Amino acid sequence: MKKLVFALMLFTSVFAQAQVSVNVNIGTPPNWGPVGYDNSRYYYLPDIDVYYDVNQSAFIYDNSGRWVREKRLPERYRNYDLYSGYKVVLNDYRGDAPYTYHSKHRAEYPKGYHGKPQKNRGEKPEKHDNGKHKGNDKHHSDHDHDYH
Repeated sequence: MKKLVFALMLFTSVFAQAQVSVNVNIGTPPNWGPVGYDNSRYYYLPDIDVYYDVNQSAFIYDNSGRWVREKRLPERYRNYDLYSGYKVVLNDYRGDAPYTYHSKHRAEYPKGYHGKPQKNRGEKPEKHDNGKHKGNDKHHSDHDHDYH
């Protein structure tokens, strides 16, 4: 009987520790996201006509007439600099499909749009390429990093 009680206590202890150590990182804005909007779910990136869902850490874009969610930008935007590109914070939308208002967003925020100045939440990481490139080399791709 003592062995059964001990085994039950041990099992309960291990189970409790396992529950405590679970860490879910949903809804953390990316380092390239604008400061001051920690409770916003969506950004619209007018230069590339793409949305970003902070809660799911996913880019949302039109792929031949179908809206898709991906953790990385599509290949055609591989050289886009998320840190220097302007982010429109969508505070007026609640739901799972910000592209419902895509026509409105494109009209209000055309390519090249810049509203008030933005500061990023974090610093742009340097690319380390075995000494081949230093810091702000314009030929490297920010998409090489997993920004989310």
